Amino acid sequence: MDPLSIFPKKHGHSQIKICVSGAAETGHCGVDALEKAKELGREIARQGAILVTGATTGFPLWVAMGAKEMGGTSIGFSPAASEREHVEVYKLPVDYLDLIIYTGFGYPGRDLLLTRSVDAVICGCGRVGTIHEFTVAFEDNKPIGIFEGPWEMDDELKDIIKKSHRPFPKVAVSGDPKKLVAGIITLIEESKIGEYKI
Repeated sequence: MDPLSIFPKKHGHSQIKICVSGAAETGHCGVDALEKAKELGREIARQGAILVTGATTGFPLWVAMGAKEMGGTSIGFSPAASEREHVEVYKLPVDYLDLIIYTGFGYPGRDLLLTRSVDAVICGCGRVGTIHEFTVAFEDNKPIGIFEGPWEMDDELKDIIKKSHRPFPKVAVSGDPKKLVAGIITLIEESKIGEYKI
């Protein structure tokens, strides 16, 4: 008997997972930043990808809201070791997330697991944590999206790439969520491993 005959549908390996990195505090993000975040989340869901965030407030939370509006799947990686610590110590939300993975590694360790668990990272309005997630993705040679908007982070990240003195072709840049997500998915598909053959 063919072992695959009991699994008539493809397994989930080919499911694209996109991390959105952004600031938990968005006062510096500019006009309409949160609506732009929601539209990015909606577009990730529309294009059939799974959203993955740091299970935090601010920009990533609004992206998750947008993804859930479109019926998308949203996964969060928490710095906390438990739901209680997540809510009571870190003061982070549990809403708009289908699954929260409690890493117990604080923010730096969480960032590493978060970026390594996805196919690509899109950076929106952010602070130093976004730069950290960006640099981990850069070092891991993952596709990176730079979401342009009324914030400084887009120019900062473009400048880091320019001054890195290292060619990095896996970058999509746009202020249009539809174009940005499509560009990221194209970059992902160029290096995605095919289905396993038994």
